Amino acid sequence: MNKTLVVSILMSLLALSSPTLAQAPQGASQPKATTSKPASSSQAQAAPSAVITSININTATAEQFTQLSGIGANKAAAIIAYREKNGPFTSVEDLTKVSGIGPATIEKNRHLLSN
Repeated sequence: MNKTLVVSILMSLLALSSPTLAQAPQGASQPKATTSKPASSSQAQAAPSAVITSININTATAEQFTQLSGIGANKAAAIIAYREKNGPFTSVEDLTKVSGIGPATIEKNRHLLSN
């Protein structure tokens, strides 16, 4: 097979599999590959380990609550404090009884919340 044809086919395949390489102008130098060390155990713990698909508002931890839209560490702690003081929530809407949690926050997260 013609060497030019083989090179042409290989370059086309490479361009299709890597959009960034395909967009680089001719003559531009490509970034060199770098090696990185594996993440330490403390770094691995900091990254989210799974995507939340459902949160039971009566058993969720503060960390789970903070994965919801509009819920930070302080609101998560307030939800847990309210739950410990007043007992389990009877409905998702009961979250509005927690200071700082309004109907908009519940609506943004309703698909993830259960009791």
